[in-house]
Amino acid sequence: MNDDDPFLSEEELALHARLKELRQEHADLDASIEALTQMPLPDQLMIARMKRKKLTLRDEIVKIEAIVLPDIIA
Repeated sequence: MNDDDPFLSEEELALHARLKELRQEHADLDASIEALTQMPLPDQLMIARMKRKKLTLRDEIVKIEAIVLPDIIA
């Protein structure tokens, strides 16, 4: 996918940019959760909160993908 596609509207470009941000935040949370679980005494409450946030991000990513990615029906 190319964010410089001249055929994309400003709204589509904004959605692509938001999708990129959400994916990065999701990956960052995943790395943070992994790091926390490696601690001698992991903060289970913090891990649970981060996992919920990660699921919320995933839901938003899926919604935006449904808008920006065309349905391919063979």
